[in-house]
Amino acid sequence: MSLVSPHHAEELRLGARELGVDLSPLQHEQLLAYLALLIKWNKAYNLTAVRDPDEMVSRHLLDSLSVVRFVAEGGQRWLDVGSGGGMPGVPLAILFPERAFTLLDSNGKKTRFLTQVKLELKLANLEVVHSRVEQFQPAAAFDGITSRAFSSLQDFASWTRHLGNCDTRWLAMKGVQPDDELQALPPDFRLEACHVLKVPGCQGQRHLLILRRTS
Repeated sequence: MSLVSPHHAEELRLGARELGVDLSPLQHEQLLAYLALLIKWNKAYNLTAVRDPDEMVSRHLLDSLSVVRFVAEGGQRWLDVGSGGGMPGVPLAILFPERAFTLLDSNGKKTRFLTQVKLELKLANLEVVHSRVEQFQPAAAFDGITSRAFSSLQDFASWTRHLGNCDTRWLAMKGVQPDDELQALPPDFRLEACHVLKVPGCQGQRHLLILRRTS
């Protein structure tokens, strides 16, 4: 029995269109293959708290695709911190094959899953790193750093400060607008923009906060 149904395929196609994301047939196929791996491995590895496959298209795939237009604005080298099951890093790597995405997580089970995704989907532009974020030392600063429900904004900025510079954009995906967290931002970070994300099929609020270093 296939883990991904025609209903999932149609929900993805319509949801992407609603988000203004133009999926090629290959990208649509790769996203569904990723979904199938997520459903399969989640049974044993507890990759995500969402257990129902019928919720995964909206809460994982479409949620990740909701930031595509902000990633499209620039940057060749991206880091997804605390990537977990690979959101938003894997969908973004599928959408932008010409850019490099590093997916970082300290959980070995999750990085093993991500390595399997890279192999099965043949994502040459994706690198998986098993490390704590504070200990990760890349050769150069990243152009963009994403996180999805990874930590507070204060911790996100503090723990990844050494991975970016004044040209880097930090993209933090959140639920409700975290006003308290914004008050606690480190002094060398500022909020550049806050966008309300409308994710097809998702109940509840979604926000994207774009941060910059000031020094």
